[in-house]
Amino acid sequence: MVGVSDLIFLDSAGSSIPPAPVVDEVIGHLKRETEIGGYRAAAERRDDLEAGYGVLADLFGCQPSEVAFTDSATRSWLAAFDAVPLVAGDRILVTEVEYAGNAIPVLRRAAESGAVVEVMPSDIHGQVDLDALNLDNRVKLISLVHVPTNGGLVNPVNDITAAAREVGALVLLDACQSTGQLDLRGLDYDMLACTGRKWLRGPRGTGALVVRDEVREKLHPRLVDLHSGEWTGPAEYRLRDDARVFELWECGVADRLGMIAAARYALDKGLAVIEAEVADRAKRLREGLRSIPGITVRDLGERQSGIVTFTSDRVPATELKDRLWQRNVAVTVSHRGSTLIDMTRRGLDEVVRASPHYFVTPEEIDQALDRVSSSR
Repeated sequence: MVGVSDLIFLDSAGSSIPPAPVVDEVIGHLKRETEIGGYRAAAERRDDLEAGYGVLADLFGCQPSEVAFTDSATRSWLAAFDAVPLVAGDRILVTEVEYAGNAIPVLRRAAESGAVVEVMPSDIHGQVDLDALNLDNRVKLISLVHVPTNGGLVNPVNDITAAAREVGALVLLDACQSTGQLDLRGLDYDMLACTGRKWLRGPRGTGALVVRDEVREKLHPRLVDLHSGEWTGPAEYRLRDDARVFELWECGVADRLGMIAAARYALDKGLAVIEAEVADRAKRLREGLRSIPGITVRDLGERQSGIVTFTSDRVPATELKDRLWQRNVAVTVSHRGSTLIDMTRRGLDEVVRASPHYFVTPEEIDQALDRVSSSR
């Protein structure tokens, strides 16, 4: 088994390596639960848990009332999507880089409601083609992937949202691969879903949902409980009037504290610093891969993220991933089924995905390039 100290870790787009304060927070709280039980341990940290809404608000540039904690990006996205009212004839727009985890519930709900799913065309760079957008007042939702799982492009969020505003459509931003590597403050959207385990460097089983105060009344949360609302009479109830209406009572307290610690860690380092350092590592890796014979970089976009994808003309992506693991380089593979429209359009079945975070040194990037060259 490869030890962390020996590993060149290029898989923060999968599940990153948490920093020590996050690990200490999670383990420390779990130990406390063994001493006094989960309820009392949570009660001791009530103020810290409450403060977490402000920490995430700082991370996203929103209000604490607009933040909800969940157990994953998937749970966040589904909670928001299921709350959007849809009837027959409504239009749901998705990007060509839509993720399978979003596409499947979109298709299922469209079949149930009679709504229509349409794919927004991409421009020559692979991002949403703003000039080709066909919007009208039947568009109820735009599912916008900020950074796709299978490539480096960054979609132009604010321009798309501005177009959506003109027809009254809601924008649900999938920020699963951008939270923690890009500074998201200043982005315009109605709802945002993210995970803690990727670029934010938090624990698995954590996520967050941002729901803007001004759109919350347009939504109808379907999964609610005694945390989301209050039972006020034998046949009466009242739901919360903030984003926590999308939360459920039960949660992993240790993991939530870990996610809060991860957000604080990122804020302390500086979001602009993180974005610049990730961009530097990705650029170095991308340019180095282009110089290796037989390697083709598959990234799209005018602006590119920390995700770097490539293929070899000799070795299948899955085999190349395994060869690199044997040489202490951690990457993963994106398969066609995860981004079916985009990968099919480009004639790709799988790509190697590398995602260097700021903690990967330039020297490690160079070492990884040498090992790609000798493994291809």
